[in-house]
Amino acid sequence: MRKKKPVDPIPAEFASYQEAAEFWDSHDTTDYPEAFRTVRAVAQLRNRRFEIPIDADVAKALETRALKAGVTMGHLASNLLRQRLRNHA
Repeated sequence: MRKKKPVDPIPAEFASYQEAAEFWDSHDTTDYPEAFRTVRAVAQLRNRRFEIPIDADVAKALETRALKAGVTMGHLASNLLRQRLRNHA
């Protein structure tokens, strides 16, 4: 039978997110089963995201136009594509 390795206690409180990250980067949550509980979560995805390759010059032009319009690149790209598809359907 193998001996269980000693497990460091989880600090009662972390001074920062960085400190918590460093702790969990070097410790395994499976060594602390009593510290966690199962929860039921229900989530709805509101938007889907798609990744498509575009040329660098197109991305730069899109970024410039989006900044001028005060919208995100994704919003501008969706609107431009929607218009183009509607006009050429």
